[in-house]
Amino acid sequence: MKFMKLGSRPDTFYTTEAVRSVSSEISSDLIVQVKGSRYMLHKFPLLSKCLRLQRLCSEFRDSSQPQIVQLPDFPGGVEAFELCAKFCYGITITLSAFNIVSARCAAEYLQMTEDVEKGNLIYKLEVFFNSCILNGWKDSIVTLQTTKSYTSWSEDLGITSRCIEAIASRVLSHPSKVNLSHSYSRRGRDDLSSCNGTESQSQRHRPTSKGWWAEDIAELSIDLYWRTIVAIKSGGKVPSKLIGDALKIYASRWLPNISKDGTVMKYSASADPDSDSVVEITSKHRLLLESIVSLLPAEKGAVSSSFLLKLLKAANIFKASSSSKMDLARRVGIQLEEATVNDLLIPSFSYTNDTLYDVDIVMIILEQFMLQGQSPPTTPPRIKGSFEKRRSRSAENVDFEFQESRRSSSASHSSKLRVAKLVDGYLQEISRDVNLPLSKIIALAETVPDFARLDHDDLYRAIDIYLKAHPDLSKSERKRLCRILDCKKLSVEACMHAAQNELLPLRVVVQVLFFEQARAAMAGGQVTELPSNIKALLATHNVDPSRPQAPLSSTKTVTAEDQWSISGLKSPKSRLSTLRMKLAEDDDLEENDIHSDGIGRSSKLKALCSIPTRPKRMFSKLWSINRSASEKH
Repeated sequence: MKFMKLGSRPDTFYTTEAVRSVSSEISSDLIVQVKGSRYMLHKFPLLSKCLRLQRLCSEFRDSSQPQIVQLPDFPGGVEAFELCAKFCYGITITLSAFNIVSARCAAEYLQMTEDVEKGNLIYKLEVFFNSCILNGWKDSIVTLQTTKSYTSWSEDLGITSRCIEAIASRVLSHPSKVNLSHSYSRRGRDDLSSCNGTESQSQRHRPTSKGWWAEDIAELSIDLYWRTIVAIKSGGKVPSKLIGDALKIYASRWLPNISKDGTVMKYSASADPDSDSVVEITSKHRLLLESIVSLLPAEKGAVSSSFLLKLLKAANIFKASSSSKMDLARRVGIQLEEATVNDLLIPSFSYTNDTLYDVDIVMIILEQFMLQGQSPPTTPPRIKGSFEKRRSRSAENVDFEFQESRRSSSASHSSKLRVAKLVDGYLQEISRDVNLPLSKIIALAETVPDFARLDHDDLYRAIDIYLKAHPDLSKSERKRLCRILDCKKLSVEACMHAAQNELLPLRVVVQVLFFEQARAAMAGGQVTELPSNIKALLATHNVDPSRPQAPLSSTKTVTAEDQWSISGLKSPKSRLSTLRMKLAEDDDLEENDIHSDGIGRSSKLKALCSIPTRPKRMFSKLWSINRSASEKH
């Protein structure tokens, strides 16, 4: 770091009974009081350089007694005043980035200008500041940090703005041109050198990285850091990715660590959340967080989704503004495919619900993600005729742009596949929350388009976890939940588990068994004996698949267990017909659950007709395969 020495006389200041004096044969004729400290000095050396003291002393008529001057609001305190006083006496003083701001403010207060004496302190400080401090990387940062103690003075004198401009210009310059100290936080300390000295060869040719400045300016307070980053961004030369990396370094430096459950790691566990100290710290962190959010680059990928979601967790904890939260949610939605399940587990601190995680903000993120390009590009028409042999350069450019659009479209498709897996994993985590409403898990699951889920195994696991965590769900609620499940997309392992899952509605279990039987029929070309698990399921409902059911009279009372036996319906011709009627029974029960207003149960024929068309088509297709296989034999 740079330093400058002024004066040549030795230090003759001493302290006697809490009074600072100067060794001299001449008695003191000026007493200066600075913030509780008293200085016994002499008029001549001070008044010859300080216009303010001249004016204050001119008000006194009696010159026989030492004059007392009060300086209660002196900037920089006793240290800065003593430095200026020593300069007036010609005593050697040392100036550096650590004390130049206080010295400059004190000199301005005392009006040590060129109008009073040529080569006065203000002039020398300005020369040192412009020629040495602003040309040094670490010197500029340290000086900028010290302006925090003299905010108004530093702003009025232009010290703060000049330091910020110097730092920004150094960052915007090419790394090969940076030949002064940088990344001092990694090197430990810089060698001291005089203002007129030069850097060593090893320092001049030290290799630098593109983001060498990020850790250094991370030591600045948030208001100075914000202005510095704005100045760097306005230069337009630093990539947005580097700006994002710098913001990440700053956030990790000043924001407290946040665990998965939202606990602030740096806070004391015994601290009262309503105490003044905690409220003050929370307010400080809120301001810091919102400032970081306002500095985030607009370009996609400038910061990772993981970092954005950490900021979103902090925003919930520190109760940041809704605009900051929405901005973060929008940014996460643009690149949601990069996130992980743990990233999305954002603790909820809302007073309106008791859920563990903020599901609403994740829903907003998903909606933002789905708002991106929906339709893939269409194939451009081919050029026919003789133009196929000789194609113009413009036609080649059209094809190139088309290929690029196809590439981006396919990337969008693949990102939706990744997001679908991400959402299903997220559903498995939040389903353990006993306070999670059924409507929210259904809404989240339905946000993902059908084509994005290649299989429904993860979704089935989420449903199973939710059913176990919410045993008090009614039958109609369980059916609503299971409607988001496509049994045709379940793997063999998931089907085996679902077939034995007592928490699932009967209709879902029968569908699972039916599609598994249909899959086996497609593979083998014929339907043979029903699996034992289907038999066991039907046996629990008093259904013998090997014995045809007799037709019932329409006037006979139908018990609840036999509601699937429909009056006038022919006896089942196969075991698959039995499964079909079990589906009809479940639909009938579902309809009666929903319409419980005393009107009466719907007819069993209507219940049969209400079976979804897709299972009917599958049954007819499977039945035709079975018949054709039987005819061959």
